[in-house]
Amino acid sequence: MAEVRVVAEGIVMGESVRWHDGRAWLCDWGAGTLLAVDLDGTVEVVPDLGDVVPWTVDWLPDGRLLVVPRGEPRLVRVEADGRLATHADLAALAPGGCNELVVDGRGNAYLNAIGYDMLAGEAPTTGTVLLVTPDGSARQVADDVHFPNGMAVTPDGSTLVVAESHANRLTAFTIEADGSLSGRRPWAEMGTGTPDGICTDAEGAIWYADVPNACCTRVLDGGEVTQVVPLGRGGFSCALGGPDRRTLLAAATTWRGAETFTASPPAGRLLAADVEVAAAGWPSP
Repeated sequence: MAEVRVVAEGIVMGESVRWHDGRAWLCDWGAGTLLAVDLDGTVEVVPDLGDVVPWTVDWLPDGRLLVVPRGEPRLVRVEADGRLATHADLAALAPGGCNELVVDGRGNAYLNAIGYDMLAGEAPTTGTVLLVTPDGSARQVADDVHFPNGMAVTPDGSTLVVAESHANRLTAFTIEADGSLSGRRPWAEMGTGTPDGICTDAEGAIWYADVPNACCTRVLDGGEVTQVVPLGRGGFSCALGGPDRRTLLAAATTWRGAETFTASPPAGRLLAADVEVAAAGWPSP
């Protein structure tokens, strides 16, 4: 069993873990900040996002940061000089905002929206997946997804996998030349597993973080589970990072419902465990 170690504590509600430019990045939903964390535990609060509260992030192939702001129907781009610009207006497609983002090797950004306001107590409904092309054009490319959460693009760039948390499954789509999605199919039915944030490795397997089962799970196309890493608290997102990209990084916290977002003292951690297969694919290639 992989040994789990604490990289950083004092996080309120960590989400959207990424590996970029030699550091782990994650959004602290409770504090409303974007954090960059060295593996020695040094934490930097990224200060230049203005009034944007980061919900999920990823990078364009040219290195510019994309940010989904909490509750806002737009995708924000951080220019090389730090200026903020609207990369896409999503008001007509996701008026309540989006909750996850992945950018593929061509600069296409896939976002998803759960379709209702969970924190306000609205009744669950199905959500959607949106595509924003490099020129900022946006359109819906999938619907009827059950609480869409983490997304990843396979190493060959051919497949988008979406975590459907409320359906306990990972769902795959073929990515067409224009970025559209087709050929929807189950990638893995997880039974009692509840996939949240996900990432891919060089063997085409997917790691997913799991809140109710307090773990990260590695699963192959078809549903075979090859490894489970216990986290001791709910797992919300994971990424493969480190110098050789064989460090599993997970944002974990004790879920108490909506109060988790403002928990005091903060119960969130960034955890790490060494694994055998390196990262590949997107996000954070």
